[in-house]
Amino acid sequence: MYPVVLRQVAKTYHLDAVDVPALTDISLEIRPDCFTVISGPSGSGKTTLLNLIGCIDRPDHGEVVVAGQSVNEMTDDAMSDFRAGHLGFIFQNFNLLPVLTAYENVEYPLLLAKILAAERRRRVLALLDAVGLAERAQSRPGQLSGGQRQRVAIARALATEPKLVLADEPTANLDSHTGAAIIALMRKMQRMHHVSFVFSSHDPQVQAEADDAIFIRDGRITGVERCRAATVDAP
Repeated sequence: MYPVVLRQVAKTYHLDAVDVPALTDISLEIRPDCFTVISGPSGSGKTTLLNLIGCIDRPDHGEVVVAGQSVNEMTDDAMSDFRAGHLGFIFQNFNLLPVLTAYENVEYPLLLAKILAAERRRRVLALLDAVGLAERAQSRPGQLSGGQRQRVAIARALATEPKLVLADEPTANLDSHTGAAIIALMRKMQRMHHVSFVFSSHDPQVQAEADDAIFIRDGRITGVERCRAATVDAP
């Protein structure tokens, strides 16, 4: 099963009396266990596309299917529950809670999911160790570098054991050296956890690591490149 399928999807935003088409006739399938990059210039529609895949927004026309579930048929509450249970998110601004430690930030989605304390501790410690921050578990975001904060964000995204992780320009606020290290870490975690990663990015470093690259301009798919074989391809 493909983790994401879009069929003739369109999205228009209404700003006062002006209609702004963001996506037009988008059809694509994202392969499982892949590092997929959505690439395009500013205003191309890549963030809108990521928001539809992430069940943050819904299409005006067409169908979005994520993990076998049609987004179109979900209520707002159902979309919220689905995001919490099935998806992980990594943001360019990290979006960590500043008053919580690294440990507590990674633990937070597990508290929301009502995971028992012993299992929360096991997952959080294992993930912090995997991203190289076991010794900074009690540090707050303000005590961490940008790269370390993004490592915490990666650990948090994987805490609920999702099959799909979405990242919106995850290296945009990092220098090239730190960005390369974060890409390598995400690739490692993707393979370790057998999870599909989908990025929006125009960073050449991210694109160079892609299994699949989806190119978008003016709200339309202009090309799809299968760069590498998937770990486990769809039938």
